[in-house]
Amino acid sequence: MTTYQRETDTLSTLCQSQGSAWHAINPEYASRMRLQNRFRTGIEIAQYTADVMREDMAAYDADTSQYTQSLGCWHGFTAQQMMMAIKRHQKTTKRSYVYLSGWMVAALRSAFGPLPDQSMHEKTSVPALIEEIYTFLKQADARELDHLFNDLDEAKANGGDVQAVIDKIDNFETHVVPIIADIDAGFGNEEATYLLAKKMIEAGACAIQIENQVSDAKQCGHQAGKVTVPHEDFLAKINAVRYAFLELGIDNGIIVARTDSLGASLTQKVPVSQTPGDLASQYNAFLETTPINGVDDLNEGDTAMKINGQLCKPTRLDNGLFQFREGTEKDRVVLDCITSLQSGADLLWIETEKPHVKQIAELVNRVKEHVPNAKLVYNNSPSFNWTLKFREQVYQEWEEAGRDLSAYPSLGDNKGLMAPEMDATELAQAADLLVQNFQRDGAREAGIFHHLITLPTYHTAALSTDILSEGYFGDMGMLAYVRDVQRQEIRREQASVKHQDLAGSNMGDTHKEYFSGDNALKAGGEDNTM
Repeated sequence: MTTYQRETDTLSTLCQSQGSAWHAINPEYASRMRLQNRFRTGIEIAQYTADVMREDMAAYDADTSQYTQSLGCWHGFTAQQMMMAIKRHQKTTKRSYVYLSGWMVAALRSAFGPLPDQSMHEKTSVPALIEEIYTFLKQADARELDHLFNDLDEAKANGGDVQAVIDKIDNFETHVVPIIADIDAGFGNEEATYLLAKKMIEAGACAIQIENQVSDAKQCGHQAGKVTVPHEDFLAKINAVRYAFLELGIDNGIIVARTDSLGASLTQKVPVSQTPGDLASQYNAFLETTPINGVDDLNEGDTAMKINGQLCKPTRLDNGLFQFREGTEKDRVVLDCITSLQSGADLLWIETEKPHVKQIAELVNRVKEHVPNAKLVYNNSPSFNWTLKFREQVYQEWEEAGRDLSAYPSLGDNKGLMAPEMDATELAQAADLLVQNFQRDGAREAGIFHHLITLPTYHTAALSTDILSEGYFGDMGMLAYVRDVQRQEIRREQASVKHQDLAGSNMGDTHKEYFSGDNALKAGGEDNTM
């Protein structure tokens, strides 16, 4: 018996048990509505997607070509269109996720208006966006199934292949996929982190990404002035997120531990070492210090400490922050990663200053010496000038190989390397090939399980609006919309062409027929516009 028929039979038995009071309820219609609402709570979504993500992690461990991807989405509609496009073009949603970026929440979803990525936005806007995204993804399921139910009715009425349609219904692949959700630095202390993590999980998040910056001094990962916290403070927040997962019954929830230490040169506090060689002493060993012989070497308000048997004073800035020694960045990253994985994190995120596979691999391979199955979530960030970075990389590699580069702009001539006339050159094409292969190369060589772009839909919205505005308010007028938007949508067979249907109008008509029968006042029909 098919799933569709089994669900219909179950509801038929239920309706019959209610006697004439439920005579107007059609069991098949009710079964359709149940199938369209497969996920009834955010917790169900979190458990389903955690299972999916764990399976994907195991598949990657067995074969690094099985890496996963996502795009950052700032609205439920962008996430819905992304997943509908993936399913239409790739014929599956497997290994495709949604990324929820704290940067975009701050810039686009705060009641304060656009904000920088400094954890100044309302913390509740994060779980609210998770819920919104899943509402839109569930609606994509309901819409596609509604079309299949219409196909089924037509097949029954016209002697079509009913079983073929039922098979499609039974094997329907959901648009609901894992969300990796950014909790920034936790929005406060460990209790605040726990409370927000709970809300995010209840909204459907199966994977929570948390960073080791100071919460109230948080900066974007690609800006200066980043301040990290001692390991004990960060591990307490990892524990808080794990407790939130366990409390809500998501035992296999995923924690992504992000380190900003590669670009962070400051710490807000000096941890207290309890035993020689503990995490606190390892953290303090990275501080920039000046040896002292006694109190006469101290100024008013100076701090003194003993590191490796040597009395010294740490470098303290006018704002009270302590400075790390230059050159300790990579060692701090490796220690961050090892301690996070050994203390309950599942995946790593190393924020880098450039997208270079060898640099990433160098760090990850050092971590793998201690945690062999270490895996990375990597930010394919729009903050990188990918064109320039990879042209520079190829230039340097060719220069080291002794190739003649006289036909190209010199290294450091950024405008020349970025010039349009460079695009057709051998160097630019070699760089583009590296960009094209970056994700598969990173997955194979640098332990990258998940590739994401944090802010793509921010930039696509800005670019498409700029292009349309330039033409529409210029000489092209309405042709700018018709040629560059509507005509493209129609030829690509996008669901957005039929915007009434996409917004739920036809599903509403279906429900009206369920509820009111022949008395239903419907919005659709042959005379309806797109």
